[in-house]
Amino acid sequence: MNRERTLAVLAAAVIVGSVAIAALAPGALADRSDESVRESYLSLQDPRVATGQIGGETAELSLDLRLDHRGGPARNVSVEVQAIDAETSLVSTTVRKNLGNVTGDREIRTHVNVTVERQGGYRLNVRVYEDGERIATGLTEVNGVGSLTPDYADTPIEFHRFESAGGDLPVISFSRGPIQNDTITLQTQTWLTNRGDESTGGLELVVRARQVESNLVADRQTVEIGEIGPGQTATPTVELDVPLDYNYYLDGFLMRDGVLVASATSGAMLDPSRPVPENTTREDVEFDAGDFTASTPTPGAERTPAATVTAQGPGFGTVVTVLAILGVAVAAHRRRP
Repeated sequence: MNRERTLAVLAAAVIVGSVAIAALAPGALADRSDESVRESYLSLQDPRVATGQIGGETAELSLDLRLDHRGGPARNVSVEVQAIDAETSLVSTTVRKNLGNVTGDREIRTHVNVTVERQGGYRLNVRVYEDGERIATGLTEVNGVGSLTPDYADTPIEFHRFESAGGDLPVISFSRGPIQNDTITLQTQTWLTNRGDESTGGLELVVRARQVESNLVADRQTVEIGEIGPGQTATPTVELDVPLDYNYYLDGFLMRDGVLVASATSGAMLDPSRPVPENTTREDVEFDAGDFTASTPTPGAERTPAATVTAQGPGFGTVVTVLAILGVAVAAHRRRP
């Protein structure tokens, strides 16, 4: 009996001791496999960068960050992205994002947007913190930020380039129209192609004739461009009235809501004996306007009707008169004894 009593007393003592320990230190008898006592591990994968909103002066860089978590909970996790100008090594901006507590063995994905000036390149330093302590770092670089197209100027419609023809075909072609009072009508045709996957419209095409030697604008017209389907080419036509016997640049400007989105220039030689300035030779050439007829649009090209036309009259009437008067005055001055 003494032995049994002794064992009973010992068992009771063990039970009482266990209860006392549990009361004084609740975590002392906790299962060592409990997540709350396991050490946490966070690692950063290589950051990836995409573009966000692009403005005229700034560009948004969107970083795709992925963290691999293992072990127990990670407390107060945050990530910091610092953009450093690649040319000056100056800090452009710093952005910090809180992720809170992270639990479970899994991958955590988050995006951090950094806004920088739309120019040059940047080094993007990424730092991961847990409870204010840095535990992981990463680095990526971006270049050519200045070449990003602003959102307001982004359009899939562009002036068609005839690369298959060796670049010899002009983007803006013309034919000679009626002649009246030393003024000729140039019937221009522009080629616009939609390189995107959806129909696009809401654009305006401005075409002007600019005299080669003086850069004076002889005439200008504006037409609205309707919807152009994906992969299709529209050929809007514009008539310009300009003085005879001059060479011209035909400038085309594609506008959307008052913003210039594309431009192109072709030549119109009405006086072949006076080449455009890029040529280094000069040679008289027989030129008979009767040898030229109005050109026919290329079959299969979709024509966009001109919904609105704003025209200006010939721009050299007054200018030519003033130049003539100055020329007579100079000649008279030279004849004086």
